[in-house]
Amino acid sequence: MGRPPILPADKKFALVLRVVTGELTAAEAAREAGVSEQSVSNWRRQFIEGARNGLAGESGKTSENASRTAELTQEIANLKATIGELYMELRKHSRGAGIRVPLPRGRTHPAQRVN
Repeated sequence: MGRPPILPADKKFALVLRVVTGELTAAEAAREAGVSEQSVSNWRRQFIEGARNGLAGESGKTSENASRTAELTQEIANLKATIGELYMELRKHSRGAGIRVPLPRGRTHPAQRVN
């Protein structure tokens, strides 16, 4: 049996609202949406956590953290590119002078991006 299609957020919201108000049970909502009761319970938990965070004034922190992470990731990529260019320049100039420039050690491949 394959995984059921993902419901859009507005459909999840409507179902969870009906569960929270007592119009439906989690089991009834799950049958209506064609998902597991556990999924509906998870959506309900996420809904309540989001509401709690919103009331506590923490709603903007997640997006601020995400944008800061993206900004730092871009800065790291720029710095790595600059270091690579400087290393190549150093090697180019040291060959003429007979100086041996050591090869980089450790992790030399780009870091995997986490989304």
